[in-house]
Amino acid sequence: MAMAKRKSNLFEKFSNWATNATGSSAAFIIALTIILVWIFTGPIFDYSDTWQLIINTGTTIVTFLMVFLIQKSQNKDSKAVHLKLNEILASHQGASNRMVDIENLSEAELDHLHRFYAQLSILAEKEDDLTCTHSIDAATANHNNKVTGYRSTEHYKNSKAKNDVRKPDK
Repeated sequence: MAMAKRKSNLFEKFSNWATNATGSSAAFIIALTIILVWIFTGPIFDYSDTWQLIINTGTTIVTFLMVFLIQKSQNKDSKAVHLKLNEILASHQGASNRMVDIENLSEAELDHLHRFYAQLSILAEKEDDLTCTHSIDAATANHNNKVTGYRSTEHYKNSKAKNDVRKPDK
């Protein structure tokens, strides 16, 4: 098992290195240089079929390998973003925990949620407080809970008391 993990780490390291290397300015300049050399050697080789086959084969191989490298990098980035969003959802009192692992829903389920949030957007436009949020479970109840619930917390009371002290009496 340790060997499999080590191989995985070696591939991971190589993949990260290759992703960084191929996405660099130097890689672009090298690719451009190869294309220019190929173009300028055209007259030397009389634009033969072999001359054309060299660039076609080279670009096909590079493209084939890059597809897998890009997909691996995209999968890793996507997983990291999902985990970060899941952490935000899990830690925020007003957020619906149903959104955690949402990427595993079907297209129809995602479309249903999209319609729900479109409706919430319409409701939010009618409110005068930009910080109001709603969960999937109960938009109106959640809003009312926040307004009444936060007013009873120590943090709110302390903040209110500090604000009252700062305001001069009229």
